[in-house]
Amino acid sequence: MSFDSDDFALFGLPERFALDEADFAGRRRTLLAQVHPDRFATGGASAQRVAMQWAVRVNEAYARLKDPLKRAAYLCELHGAAIGAEDNTAMPPEFLMQQMAWREALDDASTRAAVETIAGDLDEHRRQAYEDLARFLDEAPEYVRAARQVRALMFVERFAEDVGDRLEAMEA
Repeated sequence: MSFDSDDFALFGLPERFALDEADFAGRRRTLLAQVHPDRFATGGASAQRVAMQWAVRVNEAYARLKDPLKRAAYLCELHGAAIGAEDNTAMPPEFLMQQMAWREALDDASTRAAVETIAGDLDEHRRQAYEDLARFLDEAPEYVRAARQVRALMFVERFAEDVGDRLEAMEA
């Protein structure tokens, strides 16, 4: 186990988008048990500090790989297709039109049923987008295309949060 290894190597996993979550969680528990600072109590403060750094490294890698969107972005970046979400917000016109239509529909929605209809449409779009992303990453790797899909899904996930917030506000 190398501190500088990529997240997948750290957990002994293949570089794939598909992930067996139960196996992954088990690998995390095993790694954390191996690097727990209490195991190094007799080694002094220095050994415990190194163990703590390892525990932080394991937890950060776990958080990155557990989240499907972060995992996809990480895979893209490992293969030279940086997401660049801060400076690359270009999207295909049809995607932008879809975003505008969703936003307008949410703005116009005056009933819970109308917002739930938007949420249902959005869920279907997300499901399909994640299936496409998995195909772009695992079946026939197209990392540049996957990076574009990740950027699009970042917008979709933000809109999903807005829809969720709207539903919560309607409950109050």
